[in-house]
Amino acid sequence: MADPASLSIATIDCSQGGAQQLFQDLRDKLSPRGDVVSEAGRQRTIELFGEALSPREVVQRICEDVRTKGRDALLEYTSRLDRRDLTAESIRVQPEEFEAARNAVAPDFLETVRRIRDNVREFQSAVLPQDAQVTRTLGGGTIELRQRHLPMKRVGICVPGGAAAYPSTVLMTAVPAMTAGVPEIAIVVPPTDFGGYNNDMLATCHEIGVTEVYRVGGAQAVAALAYGVEGIPRVDKIVGPGNLFVALAKQRVFGDVDIDSIAGPSEVIVLADETARPEFVAADLISQAEHSPGSGVLITWHEPLIAAVQSALKQQLAQLPRGDLARQCLEDYGALILARSEDEAAELTDTLAPEHLHISMDDAESMLKKIQNAGAIFMGHFTPVALGDYIAGPSHVLPTGGTARFANGLASTDFLKRSSVICYDEESLKADADGVRLMAEKEGLTAHSASVDIRLG
Repeated sequence: MADPASLSIATIDCSQGGAQQLFQDLRDKLSPRGDVVSEAGRQRTIELFGEALSPREVVQRICEDVRTKGRDALLEYTSRLDRRDLTAESIRVQPEEFEAARNAVAPDFLETVRRIRDNVREFQSAVLPQDAQVTRTLGGGTIELRQRHLPMKRVGICVPGGAAAYPSTVLMTAVPAMTAGVPEIAIVVPPTDFGGYNNDMLATCHEIGVTEVYRVGGAQAVAALAYGVEGIPRVDKIVGPGNLFVALAKQRVFGDVDIDSIAGPSEVIVLADETARPEFVAADLISQAEHSPGSGVLITWHEPLIAAVQSALKQQLAQLPRGDLARQCLEDYGALILARSEDEAAELTDTLAPEHLHISMDDAESMLKKIQNAGAIFMGHFTPVALGDYIAGPSHVLPTGGTARFANGLASTDFLKRSSVICYDEESLKADADGVRLMAEKEGLTAHSASVDIRLG
C-alpha cells in the first residue's frame, strides 16, 4: 500500500517551460490508439486467442466473428471473455426481472432517478432544434425550402459494468434519446453483478421506460448492435462509454452505424485563482482520478495555491476508499501547473481541450470568454463536476482525449436526422434553369441540364 503521506505528482512552472511537452505526454498516455497492453493483458490474450494480439487486433477479430457468425459468436465470446454461459433467452433481461429489481431498491433511489430524469429531459428538450422554412417568389412562381428533423428509429447504448454500476449512464444517454423521440432503445451491459444483474441499473431502466436490455458487453456487444444478430436487430447509432475495447470497436463499426465518440479516460482541468479553496480544488482533481484511469490537472497563476493543493491532495487521498487508485492516476496522468498569467492558463487549457473544465474563480465569466475548447464547463467554487456527472441535465457523455477541440457532448440533437425538403413549381424552375445549365456545363454533367430541359420543353 502506498504511503498516505506521499504524492509524486508532476509540478510545472511555465516560466521554465515543460507544459506543452507534459500535455503531449498526457495525450499519448490517454489516447485510445490501442497499441499498448500490459503483460497480464498480453498473457490473457494468448490464453484466449492463441497468440499475442494487440487490442486493436482483438477487436477486429471479435467484430468480424460477430458479423459473420451472429448470435453464436456473441454467446461464445460472452462465455470466453466474461465467463458467463448465457442462452438466447437469458441474454435479454425479462420483464419480471425489471420488476423484481425495482421492488428491491430503496424508494429514495427511485425518487432520485425520477428527479434526474426530469432534469435531463428539461434541458434536452430546450436544446432541440425547430424545423426551418424559407419561401421565395421567383419568376412568378414559388420555391419552398424546408429543413425537417426526425428521430432515429433505433439506438444502441453501451453501459459499463465492470468495476462499478453506472445507472447515471443510463439516464445521461437514454433520456436524451427519448427526448428526441427515438422509439427503440437497446442497452447492452456486461453480464456482471455491476451490470446486467445489478438491481440499481435494472431499476433505473424500468423507471424511465427502457425495456430492451441485453447482458453482453465489450467489443462483442458493439458488434452485435452494429451488425445485428438473431434476437438483436441492428441499430442506427451507438452511444455510451466503455473500456479500450469498446472504444476501438465503436471506431471499427463507424460507417456501418453512427457513433457518438471514441471515448478515453475521464479528465478534468481546474483553472483556479487566489479565491479558490485548496480543499475544493483537490477534491475536484481526485473525483476524476478515482475513475482509474482518470486525469486531473490544476492550472493556476497564483503560486501559493500549488503547495496548498498538494497538501490537501495528500490529506484527502489518505481518507478515501479509492485513494490509492486515485493517487496512482494523479501521479501517472495529473499535474499542478503554474502559469504566468490568466491568458496563458486559458491557452494551455485550449491546448489540452479537456473533457471537464472547472473554472474555480469568483469571476468565472471573465475566464469563460477566453476558453474555446472544453466538453463541459463548471463555473465558480460551488459547481463540482459531480453535478454534471449525475444530476444537472446536460449529458455526462463528453469528448475526451483532446477531441473537445472539434467534438461535442452528447445531446438530444444527436439522435435526430436532418433532411432538406425542396419544392419548385414550373415557373420558378424556369427562373433558375439557366443557373443549373451554366453550372452543369462547367462541370461537364450534361444529364443535369437535361433533367431541367426535359421539364421545360
